[in-house]
Parts: sequence; C-alpha cells; structure tokens
Amino acid sequence: MSRLSEELHIFFSAVLFYTRIPVPAWVIHTDAYLSHNPRYFPLIGWIVGSLAAGVYRLACQLFSPPVAVVLSMLTSVWVTGAFHEDGLADTCDGFGGGWSQDRVLAIMKDSRLGTYGVIGLSLVLLLKFTALVSLPAQLVPAVLIAGHAVSRFGAVSLRLSLSYVRENEDSKAKPIGKAPLAPSHAGLAAVFGLLPLFALLDIRYGLALIPLLLVRWYLSRYFFKRIGGFTGDCLGAAQQVLEVVFYLSVLGLPGSQPGSAAFTAGA
Repeated sequence: MSRLSEELHIFFSAVLFYTRIPVPAWVIHTDAYLSHNPRYFPLIGWIVGSLAAGVYRLACQLFSPPVAVVLSMLTSVWVTGAFHEDGLADTCDGFGGGWSQDRVLAIMKDSRLGTYGVIGLSLVLLLKFTALVSLPAQLVPAVLIAGHAVSRFGAVSLRLSLSYVRENEDSKAKPIGKAPLAPSHAGLAAVFGLLPLFALLDIRYGLALIPLLLVRWYLSRYFFKRIGGFTGDCLGAAQQVLEVVFYLSVLGLPGSQPGSAAFTAGA
C-alpha cells in the first residue's frame, strides 16, 4: 500500500471515529489506523465547523441570528453524534462525584448522566450560544470553523504531556490513547488546528490563543492531579471547554462586538 493510500485510510478512520459522516466502502478500519488518526483531529474540526458555518449562513437568510446559532450548534452535535459533549458530561460527573482515581474512572464509564454532567454540559452549551450570538453575524462563520479546529488541536496536544490511564480492553478510545503522538504528527495537527485561525481571521485574533494556552495548561495539570493522565472522555471535555473559551476570547477582543468601529475598520 502506498503512503498516500495509507494516509487516506488513516484520515477516513478519523472521519468514521469522530463523526457520523459516511466514508467510502473501500476504507479499511484497523486499530493501527485508528491509533494514528489524532493528527487529523483538527482537520475534522474544519469539516464540522464548515458544516455548522454553512447552516448558520443559510439560516440567517430565513431566521434571526439567535435561531441560526442554535441550528448551527445542532448541526455540529448531529455531525459528531454528540461525541465530545458526551465526553464533557462524563468528565463532569466523574470529577465532580469521585474522589479517588478508581472512583472517578468508574463514574466516567457509567453511561448514566448525573447532576454534574447535566450542569456542566448545560452551562457550556449556554456559553457557546451566548458568545456566538454576541458576535457580529458576519464574523460567526469564520469563528465557528477556527474554533472547531483550534479546540481539537488543544485537546490532541494533551497527549504530549499526559499518559492514557484507562487499562480496560473494551475502551473504544484505547487504540488512540495508548499510541504515542509523534512530534511530526503533532506538528501536522498544529498546522490543521491553527491555519483556519489566521486564514479566515486577521492576525489580531491570534491573541485568542493566549487564554486557550492557559486553559489547556490548567486542564493538563488538573487531569494529572486527579487521575494521573487522561481518558477519551477527558479529551472530549477539553475540546468542548477550549471551543467555548475560544469564542469568549474572540468576543473579548477589541472590535469584536456588533457595531464596533474597530471591527468595521478591520473587516
């Protein structure tokens, strides 16, 4: 098998694992390909963010911006099968209800949704909605694409500083978690994660990376302190948190509010 063909199989394994988007029938699915697909996780963000942005643009022609934002959020949830939202809810339940490492991991594995999960997921979704609605409508599509991409890079980057801690063989994320992230693969993920930020938005929006780096650092320390590493749910939670932090960071930048003279001048 050629190198290009192998990369296509790895990419499509990422599409299959992280989304509900159909992949070609000729694609071979193996744990080996699955273990290498995190390099394409930010690229999946391009796809999910672009679909959400497209729905937002179309919906704005028919409805008010708040309705368009809700429809764009529904699109991203549907495309991913609420994969990362589920990780966020499980992580909130585990870290909120467990004290020891074993107890935290056991709660996170439980499919039932608890109080901490409901509260955490509800607040994050509310923050996403409020931040996006508060942005100028013409800025939202680019912010959606960049946010989905850069947040996924931030989640993947946690694998550089943390170890996978769940040892049970039935963990669906085990092939991804156990495989080391090579520096070259991390570099490729960085390109995919950061490119939309600077290609779709101007250079000043790079300042939004500062809060992301701080929150990513905090999550890394927190996960290590509580469970000694990460699980697949932790990465899903990190993606959701970093996505909303990015939206809030963009909103906090001068000129990113509707009617701002600075925004009008920079648009």
